[in-house]
Parts: sequence; C-alpha cells; structure tokens
Amino acid sequence: MANNNSLVGGDNTHFFSDVCKNFDYAAQFTQHNAGLLDQIKSCNSVYRFRFPIRKGDGFEVIDAWRVEHSQHQSPTKGGIRYSEMVNEDEVMALAALMTYKCAIVNVPFGGAKGGIKINPKNYSVGELENITRRYTVELIKKNFIGPSIDVPAPDYGSGEREMSWIADTYATMNPGQLDAMGAVTGKPIALHGIQGRREATGRGVAIAIRECLEVAEDMQKLGLTSGISGKRIIVQGLGNVGYYTAKFLQEFGGVIVGLCEFEGAIYNADGLDVDAVLQHRKDTGSILNYPGAKAFVNSAEGLEQPCDVLVPAALENQITAENAGRIQAKVIAEGANGPTTPEAEAIFYQKGGIIIPDMYANAGGVTVSYFEWLKNLSHVAFGRINRRFEEKTNLNMVNMIENITGISLTPDQRSTLVKGASELELVNSGLEDTMIRSYHEIRQVYKNTEKIDTLRTAAFVGAINKIAVSYKNLGVWP
Repeated sequence: MANNNSLVGGDNTHFFSDVCKNFDYAAQFTQHNAGLLDQIKSCNSVYRFRFPIRKGDGFEVIDAWRVEHSQHQSPTKGGIRYSEMVNEDEVMALAALMTYKCAIVNVPFGGAKGGIKINPKNYSVGELENITRRYTVELIKKNFIGPSIDVPAPDYGSGEREMSWIADTYATMNPGQLDAMGAVTGKPIALHGIQGRREATGRGVAIAIRECLEVAEDMQKLGLTSGISGKRIIVQGLGNVGYYTAKFLQEFGGVIVGLCEFEGAIYNADGLDVDAVLQHRKDTGSILNYPGAKAFVNSAEGLEQPCDVLVPAALENQITAENAGRIQAKVIAEGANGPTTPEAEAIFYQKGGIIIPDMYANAGGVTVSYFEWLKNLSHVAFGRINRRFEEKTNLNMVNMIENITGISLTPDQRSTLVKGASELELVNSGLEDTMIRSYHEIRQVYKNTEKIDTLRTAAFVGAINKIAVSYKNLGVWP
C-alpha cells in the first residue's frame, strides 16, 4: 500500500489491464469467437475533457471523464466518482466492471462510469455545484447523458445532492422532455428518487455474504458452520457502502468485530455496535479510542485481525501480495470495486479461502438504480396503484377465515396479514431476490464448468455468455 494509514490503494494505472486479464482468463471457458470476445472486452467510447471553474479570485481547470464501455444494452449505466486520484484507466476499468455487473444480476444496462479529478473536501458547496453542473453540460453537448443513452449515479465522493444538480441541469437543458428525471439515478426522494436506494449497495453486500454462508457444503470446506449467525466480521470503510453493510450484517446475526477507516482501525472480539462507533466518530472525529476496543493507528493492521469474513468496502487495491498472507478471514466479500489485486487473490485462494467478487457483491446499487429508472419512466411509485386493493383483498380473506373457523385474530395478527407492500418493501424484496438468484447462478457455473477455480471467473463466464447473446440478438454477430 502506498500509505498504510489511508484507505487508498497503490498504483491503480493497471486497473483496466487487471480487469481484462480476468476477462481473458474467463473467456477460455466460453465458446465465442475471438472477434466477439474482443468487442465485449473493449471500451466503446472514452470521453476525456477539461473545463474551467472560478475558484476564489482565480480559475482552476478540472479534468473529467465519461466512459461508455458497452452498448449491447441501452442505456449505459454507471456512477460518477469525485476523487483527486481518479484517472482514465480507473474509469475505464470501472465502466467495464459495470457492464459485467449488470449482466450478472440481469439488469438490462450497458456499463459506463464517470470521474471528476477533485477532492470534494477542498471545495465549497457552491463550487461543487458549479463543477457538477458544468460536467453535466459537457456530457449533454456530446450526447453522453440521457434516459435512453447514458444514466449516471452516485459513486465514491458523490451522492444524492450531486445527482439532484445533474437532474436539474439535464431537465433545464431539455425542456419538455417527459422522462428527464430518468437521466440520472440516486436522486433524493423529493426529486423522483426511490426508497431504499441509499442503502442498496450495502444491503446487497450483506445479502451476498449471508447467501454465501448459507451453503453448508462450501462452509464445511472452510471449517465453518453454515449460516451467518455468530460469524465474526471486519468491515473496511464507514462510508455509505461499509456502514450499511455492517448494519445489515448485524441485523442478520453477524458480529462486527473490526472496523477500519483512514484514521486507523478498531477491534473487539466480543463485537462492536456500528451505530455507537459512528456516533463516537461524529463526536470525536475518529473511530480510535472507542471504549473497549483495541486501536490500530495503522489502518492496514485492522484487516489482518482474526475474523471469519472480511469486507473491504473502501477503494481498490486494499488487499495486495504484501498483506494477503496475513489476512485471517476465510471469506472476503468485495464491497468496493477491485479491492483485491490478482496476486493477492491467488495467495488467498491458495490458503483455501472464498472471495465473493465485487462485480456481484456490490451490484445492489445498480439493481435499485434500475428500479428507480423504471419508476421515472413509468411516472408512478411502486405500490401506489395496487397497495390498497391488496389490503382490501387480504382483509376480506381474513374476515372470511375468521367467520368460517370462529377464531379471532389479534389486532397485530390482522395487521400483519392484511398489510399491502410499500415501495420500500417492494424494492428490498426485488433486491433480495436479485442477489440470491444471481449468487446461485454464479455458483452453478462454478460447480458445473470444469477447471473454473474461482467465483470471480464463474461470474465473468456467466456475464460474457449473457452479453454475447445480446450482441447476437442485435444481429451484430452470427
């Protein structure tokens, strides 16, 4: 790692190359011709641009990118990363991963990604708004954004606020476009967002881990009992993904024994209360000195403490050849994109571990973004039309059963049976079904394809096959 006290990985200028190596390795397990495989692998469109903004009494020139990796499905989809470390190679790699990620969870988008080379902490809210709106204008000018073209979303360093600026800018420059709000997802609820989007990625990671741990055959090989109950978990990163992953894993019965952030790490074998740690950090500015926990000023040491599951949910290149041998977890669930280098992955698998790959594990965000996009195009919230009808139907059924049986239900029992699904419940149900089905699709490829040695390779094989079918259906390939 370049800086052991940070959550920043080392040199990431070969990130796209690493993704392509994984692709090439998986491609040998498919039957597609070389030309089609090259089309699937390549980035279709790479837009690099610069624009000036006023800062203080002067001006600053901002570097930015938008990459559309594949148009086998339309629109393309992917977040916008605000980071002073972002570069073209990283954006290309993340766009490629988005293509495979969408295919893995059966979301009908092509992959895309954006990047703005800034540290948001160095800019005022007004300056960030100017940067975001100008970035959006540049995308509009080149036809790199639109509900049927390319749909951005939040990523590292951006969130609902930035997405609302993008939505407003796009709508302003496209007056009268009925579906303008579908040009970006991850918006605030008040601006046609969707319930459950904020926590979707973390919830998806937690479901992926729970599903992996439920497979008794696989857990037996690791020397673990099946099920998430009582499993010791370390989470790296207390941002949106890491926090919600830890929170839901706790709710599922896991024990959060370690948390890592850029200022250091804490560990308690008896468990940590995630919300209490977050409050402590708000009060003190650091997770360190949390009562009852052992502290590590070197954040990287937190990854190496005893646990069953490690969740790197920060940035890429966190687990490398240098520290992989010291990781004590049996399962690594990649909440972040590319947190495990290929060299580290080989070392970890030699130790007999399982890695739940990023392009599946953190697909909850794009899954719920898909639901938000559908909501924006249909112009009606999930559950709005049918919820009351369902409740009346259920009430009539309950009344009939009580009359026939003579058994009276308690008010709580009646409420549970009668209740219709809200938007949040429908979104969470759809997300859970997506993550569960997709995990077992990947595992089936892993179990049924000779010589496939990792879940990552199996995920790539499944994605390649689905994308190839899309291209063939378009008539591009025989």
